[in-house]
Amino acid sequence: MGSSDLSMILPRVLIVSRRTVRKNKFVDFVGEYHLDLIVSYGAVPVIVPRVTGVHMLLESFEPIHGVLLCEGEDIDPSLYDAELSGFAPEELEEIRALHASDTAIDKEKDTIELRLAKLCLERNIPYLGICRGSQVLNVACGGTLYQDIEKEISKNCSLGQRVVHMNYENYDGHRHLVKVVEGTPLHQWFRDSLEGNKMEIMVNSYHHQGVKKLAQRFVPMAFASDGLIEGFYDPDAYNPQEGKFIMGLQFHPERMRNQDSDNFDYPGCKSAYQEFVKAVIAYEKKLSCSASIPKSVKLDQEIEKKRKVIVRSFSIARNMYSSGGGKVSGQESELQVGAEFLEANTALSLQQENRLKQMGATVRNASTYIERLKMNEERERVARNIIGKMSVGQLSDLISFYHMMGQICSEALEKKLHDLVVSEDISH
Repeated sequence: MGSSDLSMILPRVLIVSRRTVRKNKFVDFVGEYHLDLIVSYGAVPVIVPRVTGVHMLLESFEPIHGVLLCEGEDIDPSLYDAELSGFAPEELEEIRALHASDTAIDKEKDTIELRLAKLCLERNIPYLGICRGSQVLNVACGGTLYQDIEKEISKNCSLGQRVVHMNYENYDGHRHLVKVVEGTPLHQWFRDSLEGNKMEIMVNSYHHQGVKKLAQRFVPMAFASDGLIEGFYDPDAYNPQEGKFIMGLQFHPERMRNQDSDNFDYPGCKSAYQEFVKAVIAYEKKLSCSASIPKSVKLDQEIEKKRKVIVRSFSIARNMYSSGGGKVSGQESELQVGAEFLEANTALSLQQENRLKQMGATVRNASTYIERLKMNEERERVARNIIGKMSVGQLSDLISFYHMMGQICSEALEKKLHDLVVSEDISH
């Protein structure tokens, strides 16, 4: 099997890029660790570029077997907290100055990622949210965020409980302690690294925001010392073997590595990606199996509905054609359905042609027939308007004229029928 064949059958994981400025131009990028891990476990990362209008084109990225959303700017607070947490203007300016790269809100990225998150929730598509991606997942389900952890949490904590969640001076090397919740996937992944009964591991941290109110469907998997939720999942949507995986991690397990050797801090660091891709592969197989089963019942119902609409259109046309008139108003839209069907230039079988005739489709150009009915209706309206303006004498003369013409037509018709009967008798 060639490499091109392999890429055709591997499941697809969508990852939205992050935008930055380089040499006065926008550049979209995704961290290499995410891509490496997705590929190493058997899936293909498909990068969704953060460009204007992409949120309207997400159907073009189908089929979607998994979504991984990761780092990025702060989510627009109006999407979850209209009151901006009560910050004073000078506090907001201080936050923006300290976290300049994160506080520049990207509404297009918000729209793209929230739509993808909601799509995953609707279809049960495997979803892994890292850092900002976990916050997107929580907001998509109705949760809220702390807009600045230091000002909303740290100032209310004792010195022993305070946690540094963003350390610019030791960006990749900084770690802080989290307590893992027993019985969760995170506990399962890091079980061998937990010392005694402490249920604690050290994680990296690159954020100044975090989950405030956790959406109702989720269960926490880890807490920082200050009480901040560092991981959560949906227990009803977690079974990687069956293609179920909905999870958010505030820390970055893919970047928890020794700077000298590139080895992971813990063996469990890569488990999030391993189990996520396992779910993606199972979901793709489940999707392929369901797609191979013909949905005959649903298809028959749709065809039957369309057939009834077309039959009604032909029935109305037949009745109007048989009676030689009738008003179009009120039934024009129903007639138009049959007209569009007949004008589709579809090749019909003999059986279909006979069936159409049985339904009264004796006029192939239904649009012309509709226009003729409209014209007759207009002529009748004009005639009534003209006749209404005639005097009594003019109306009497007109009636006499048409009476005389009727007698002449009757005599001519009687003569032609008599001649036809005589000719048939002679031929016999």
